[in-house]
Amino acid sequence: MSRRPAPHPLARLDHQHVWHPFTQMRDWLNQEPIVIVSGEGAVLRDVNGKEYLDGNSSIWTNLHGHAHPKINGAITRQLRKIAHSSALGLANEPASLLAARLVSAAQPVPPVRSATSLTKVFFSDDGSTAMEVALKLAYVHAIRSGFSKRPRFLSLTGAYHGDTVGAVALGHIDLFHKAYAGLLFRTDQVMSPYCYRCPFNRARPDRADARSYRKCGTECLSLVEQKFTTRRKKGNPYAAFVVEPRVQGAAGIIAQPDGWLRQAAEIARAHGAQLIADEVMTGFGRTGPGEPTDSETTSSLFASHQEGVQPDYLAVAKGLTGGYLPMAATLTTTGVFDSFLGDYAEFKTFFHGHSFTGNQLGAAAALASLDLLAGAASLRARRMLQETLRQELRGLWELPQIGDIRQVGLVVGIELVKNWQTRESYDLRERAGIRVCEAMARRGVLTRPIGNVIVLLPPYCTTRKQALRMVAALAESVREVLPAQAP
Repeated sequence: MSRRPAPHPLARLDHQHVWHPFTQMRDWLNQEPIVIVSGEGAVLRDVNGKEYLDGNSSIWTNLHGHAHPKINGAITRQLRKIAHSSALGLANEPASLLAARLVSAAQPVPPVRSATSLTKVFFSDDGSTAMEVALKLAYVHAIRSGFSKRPRFLSLTGAYHGDTVGAVALGHIDLFHKAYAGLLFRTDQVMSPYCYRCPFNRARPDRADARSYRKCGTECLSLVEQKFTTRRKKGNPYAAFVVEPRVQGAAGIIAQPDGWLRQAAEIARAHGAQLIADEVMTGFGRTGPGEPTDSETTSSLFASHQEGVQPDYLAVAKGLTGGYLPMAATLTTTGVFDSFLGDYAEFKTFFHGHSFTGNQLGAAAALASLDLLAGAASLRARRMLQETLRQELRGLWELPQIGDIRQVGLVVGIELVKNWQTRESYDLRERAGIRVCEAMARRGVLTRPIGNVIVLLPPYCTTRKQALRMVAALAESVREVLPAQAP
């Protein structure tokens, strides 16, 4: 009988001391983890020298690839000056430059026509804190502007906006949030436009993205209108509508039909509500570069703008630094900013902050990332990768275990089912998504599922050959671990 090799010392230390996020640690401790030690471009390497393709951009953060020389150089140059100084009572060079760049990037471009201008930037640490800032600002602004004495918020079913308490209160995924119900304030939810499993969609299952063949009366939008109308009649209208533009990430890569966000935002505006756009995952080009224009360097970096929407609060993180360092930002308007102005004795200050707000290393990395995103080479690479994925994903429809394939730019969700003709789901206890991703890892491709949805969000530097390998590994893994059900 062969004996299993002894685990690597680093793997042993991990098992002894590290508690991993969103991980059932009993399962984790039963197998040796992959320990990453280096990376370059779209490739990661473990302690044993094995190489893997980074199929989810290191949990949706890495834009330009690992060890990118321009971002490495920017951080190194900043490190020679200073790594960090407090933003409480002090300003610094890279954070000031970054704030100006973000405000410029967040200005609406055609076809967005909006009088709303995002002029102020509050820096924080991650997506949760960026949303926490937006929530607190919107809450206080609604009170001080006289809009509401008891501000209330509306978000989508399946919403996930982070893990701090306020952000959790905006979420509606029982598996993530129910355990903390006693800590939370109440928020309302409205049906998300999940075309594949929408009860109003009369279309029979087909071998295509459900958004493309749906048959409905856009009842999901009628429900949004109904929610706002009911709340207004109660005398306490919603202060803000909170949404991930174009695609809900942790909900299962739920892609919104074209035009849904624009119409939902119009409903919210008509009822006086502000709009909070959670672009933690969708920002910085992740939902696609758009179609070629006269200027190859003209492309909105934000999903909201692709739908013709300008929010009142724009929360960004993950890709802000190119995936290098934890940093986030919440952009908002001068009107909101002015709600917090007053004499010192009025105590209207925004009493919220973080030790590492405006960190210089993070800001330097973010400035370098924005430079890369603005370049024609990055735009061409994103368009190439988007089209490569679109073409290659078509081959997955041959697998009966594939129920829906949802692609929004460089975001892809592949939903696994027992039977595509009935849309029958795998029970989460069957670990279908996890088993497929484990099989993909054995084939040298790393990603992480959301329940029964396999996620592909490759770095923008991913080559055509690497993208094909990712999709091929997914197909082979589905065939290996999920037997086809009889129709």
